[in-house]
Amino acid sequence: MVLESDLVQLDESIAADPSAPRVVGVRAPGGYGKTALLTRWAKIYRDAGVPVYDGRHELPDRDAAVLVDDAHRLDDERLRALRGLAASGSAQLAVAYRPWPRRAALTELVEAVTRVRPPVLLGPLSRTQIGERAGLLLGTKPSDDLVDLVGKQTGGVPRFVDRLVKAVSETPDCSVPAAAVEGFRYEIENLDDSVRRVLLATALGAGTDLLVSLLGLDLEALGDAMDGARASGLLDEYGVLLPIARRALIALSPWERRLSLHQRLIEIQLARSGPLLPLVRPLLGAPVSGPLFASAFKAAGDEALAESPALAAQLFTAAVDAGEPALALAARRAEAAALSGDLDSGLRLADQAIAAEAATDRAHGASVAAAVLAHRGLLGSSTELYRWAGEGSAVPFAALGLIGTGRLAEADELLSRPGGGGPPTLLAGAARQLAQGVRESVAGSATTALATLTRAAVLIEPLGRNVLLPDTPAALAALVAMHCGEFTVAESVLRRAIDSGMGGAIALRRHLLLRGWTAMLRGGFDAARSDLVAATSSGPMEPRDWLLATGLEIGLARRDSDLSALRTVWDRAREAIVRHPADLFALLPLGELAVAAGRLHDSSRLTPHLTQATELLQQLGNPPLWSTALSWSRMHAAVLDEHPEDAARHAADLAALAPAHPYCAAVADAARVWVKLLAGDVDAVETESAARALAAAGLVWDGARLAGQAAIRTTDRAAMVALLDCARIIQGRQQEPQQEAPLAADTNATTLSDREREVAELVVSGLTYKQIGEKLFISAKTVEYHVARMRQRLGSDTRSDLLNQLRGLLGNRV
Repeated sequence: MVLESDLVQLDESIAADPSAPRVVGVRAPGGYGKTALLTRWAKIYRDAGVPVYDGRHELPDRDAAVLVDDAHRLDDERLRALRGLAASGSAQLAVAYRPWPRRAALTELVEAVTRVRPPVLLGPLSRTQIGERAGLLLGTKPSDDLVDLVGKQTGGVPRFVDRLVKAVSETPDCSVPAAAVEGFRYEIENLDDSVRRVLLATALGAGTDLLVSLLGLDLEALGDAMDGARASGLLDEYGVLLPIARRALIALSPWERRLSLHQRLIEIQLARSGPLLPLVRPLLGAPVSGPLFASAFKAAGDEALAESPALAAQLFTAAVDAGEPALALAARRAEAAALSGDLDSGLRLADQAIAAEAATDRAHGASVAAAVLAHRGLLGSSTELYRWAGEGSAVPFAALGLIGTGRLAEADELLSRPGGGGPPTLLAGAARQLAQGVRESVAGSATTALATLTRAAVLIEPLGRNVLLPDTPAALAALVAMHCGEFTVAESVLRRAIDSGMGGAIALRRHLLLRGWTAMLRGGFDAARSDLVAATSSGPMEPRDWLLATGLEIGLARRDSDLSALRTVWDRAREAIVRHPADLFALLPLGELAVAAGRLHDSSRLTPHLTQATELLQQLGNPPLWSTALSWSRMHAAVLDEHPEDAARHAADLAALAPAHPYCAAVADAARVWVKLLAGDVDAVETESAARALAAAGLVWDGARLAGQAAIRTTDRAAMVALLDCARIIQGRQQEPQQEAPLAADTNATTLSDREREVAELVVSGLTYKQIGEKLFISAKTVEYHVARMRQRLGSDTRSDLLNQLRGLLGNRV
């Protein structure tokens, strides 16, 4: 393509010697500026006193400039005359033409014109050039959005850029108004008939392979038509139809002509089992019906389901509107709705498929309903539907639900049955590994369970969002990993699931929440909050996700010692737990809610739910992997609710589970130390050992809290210092010991020590001395000492004066 600088040089050459012989060819599709360039040269010639002719009539017999536009439209006689002028060697001639049509006479003229000088090849405008052109047209600098939109719609074709800039600039949201396509009527109506049909078929979604069959053209005729399409300027430099041209062709072509082409295209694709989505999608909302269109919408919906469940749902609905029996598509419509996040519609449609004996896909409908009910926390009802479906992946999913509701023997019986004879798909293989992994977590090795579930997650990963599951392998692998202290594995498998879109939109929220739980248990509170916000910012949640989110929010408030936030969340938590029956996979949030209930002295509200969970675990044989976390939480709830006998009972339960796994052993030992602390028996050595074991098992905050609480409770100064150092080290905040100066010293200092700054920030934030002590692993008396020292050093007589001075010292950090 010629550069603007080259054209400027050509302008200057003409202006410098307008009478010199000069023959130039200008080639470009329609709309690329050939006419504007010839007009520019004509002005230069006229300003120099040289006559200008258009070459369409008699040629001049004296010195003159002949500037011929649209030479491809001239007859053969006129083309031969121009060829003679070009060959004379003394002409001032410029010939502009399109790449097509190329009759023999035009080819001879082009060869004569370009024999000495290569043709000027005009190309599309760059983004910068579009911005400059728009600025000239509008008289002001255009917005980036306008430039981007015009460039995308027009491909930089100058004529279309000019046409679109003003139309777009007059819309409030910088969009293409419907009236903007009217300007394309002239181009479209003046196209050769075969070219117009090729472009319209392309606009409707036909690829090159369909055009021959559709238009009844041989390959040579099709090639000519495609050349004509490129020469029209309605295609971009890569031969792809411009968006604004597609819109104009559809809008300005009669509906009957478009419908006829659509019908023929659909017939061809149905006959060859080719893709229909590009052809059918533009028909959404159009008044079409009949078996042909119903079949096309249904097939296109199946194609769209993998990448866009919401679009698939629209296409299936259109198929029903076009005449497809509603019951024949009820299950597929239910699946599409559920995968797109519309669980209400998914459940309603699935129920229609299940209830009607005439429905052709009742088992599929049952599986969809079962998956939706699992997301709503109704694992028991979900399990019964999977058992009723009884085919393919429904069998292992039913076994999964049976284990989750405490019916291990029934699950074993179901898994022992011979396979249903279905194909060994990725989904079927992953579903069986999913059930086997969860069974192993209950009745076997935690390590084997985690490995099996992780493999199931990898196996199903290629399916991405195109699979509706009661729960994902990644979610269950993460739960198992968190229950045995493998937090790195949990984070890794969840990250991969989020990146791959495993389980679609309805699984993303669960993956984010579980990743937030992983971060919180490891002490990464900022990361946990980030995932909590991401998961809860997209509208109402289903009961299972709501319980998980509420538990995470309560856990963060408790770890922040934010009693006010804890009370606020507790009101929502009571409703969340009522909506979700106890099952194996909801023990983490239930345990966190139990701790919050103990902290708020409201444990009686959770008694029925905790009883259900205890009974469920007993039915499963009290599996150590799942029982440990709940007993650990219940021990803490008893501590906070000031029931030492209950704390001792739960500690004993943990001791019985200790041999099963190193994680269980670390938690059991820490529980034993907690019970001793409640009785006033502080052994600094064993406490530090238990705290470090908790941290090594991944429970960093729990380990630091154990050491800090022991330090507060001991009367031994040396033991207190050692335990506080242990707590700081575990939290990653190890500091060099500092000698405390007497109160009378440094009375004029205006800076704070590191410890004083920590205390000051928490005082200004409104925490009590006790809360500050818990966060910093020091006693409330020590906090009071620091505050008194700061007040004396700063000369503050009142609390309000102290707060004002501290805010000034701390600046933007508060």
